[in-house]
Amino acid sequence: MTVPASFAPIEWTTGGVRILDQSHLPEREVYLDIRTADAMAEAIRSLRVRGAPLIGIAAAMGLAVAAEDAAEAGMLTPAWFHSAADLLQATRPTAVNLPWALDRMRQRATAAFADRKWGREVSQALRDEAQRIWDIEAGMCVAIGEAGAELITPGSTVLTHCNTGRLATGGLGTALAVISEAHARGMEIDVVVTETRPLRQGARLTAWELAKAGIPARVIVDGAAASLMARGEIDLVITGADRIAANGDVANKIGTYALAVLADAHGIPFYVAAPLSTFDVSLRTGDAIPIEERGPEEIDPAPGVEAYNPAFDVTPASLLAAIVTDRGVLRPPLEAAIAALSS
Repeated sequence: MTVPASFAPIEWTTGGVRILDQSHLPEREVYLDIRTADAMAEAIRSLRVRGAPLIGIAAAMGLAVAAEDAAEAGMLTPAWFHSAADLLQATRPTAVNLPWALDRMRQRATAAFADRKWGREVSQALRDEAQRIWDIEAGMCVAIGEAGAELITPGSTVLTHCNTGRLATGGLGTALAVISEAHARGMEIDVVVTETRPLRQGARLTAWELAKAGIPARVIVDGAAASLMARGEIDLVITGADRIAANGDVANKIGTYALAVLADAHGIPFYVAAPLSTFDVSLRTGDAIPIEERGPEEIDPAPGVEAYNPAFDVTPASLLAAIVTDRGVLRPPLEAAIAALSS
């Protein structure tokens, strides 16, 4: 079994939804109580809560508790609901888990209103659906960890990028669930974590999670990955994903594409771990995936110099050895494997 968590990135409370404010990690564990759609939208937009699966969960939970207050005030109407859902969906464009979760919430609300339910009946239906979304994502994480651990040879050195654990998923994780499961099985793996510029999610968040779980790890600056691969010190790379197109192209944290190119050049398998909620078969290729661009302050260039700060890049399916899903491991040709999975 995977090492149990010693922290909760999100939870229901009597006051609404409590999130672990990830902007303060690893120095401090600060928790925020959220009760409105506006407050949850701000938390997602400002990366207080982040990670493709977790932002979908957080948006659904935030919408549910906001609906409870709207019901008490007699304002829970279809117009109110869709306005709040649209606000949350507009926060971050790349990860598909956010619209996936909110679409489920929309369907549940539409069904409740169609059944002539109002007020507390609707808000309870939304709370039930938000919990179901969380349960689905958490269950998929368990399956991903178990399937992915089969790809790791005992004694391997595994390189991972950005953050893909509980802080990103609300469950065991995706790529980090694979790593945790391999560690729990006694495979004695060595984990190398990229710093992940510019916000250092690897150094700040993944390293913190691994330390909490007692898994040995080393942090490297992003530019050191090539030299480690050249020296034969990396056996495989595994990352998460924020959106996967129908052909297997993967959008993930900026720098993922570079790692995939390096792994290919050095004959190292490059794996992606993601739940079904991350697949977007409506997009034929990764060229259609919207890429979020963030502010220059995250890079902090010299005065008078512009900054280009895309949060994600797209890795072509041709560079992937496999995609680890909750339905098993998909191998090339990935387009055919994804089509079979989605049928």
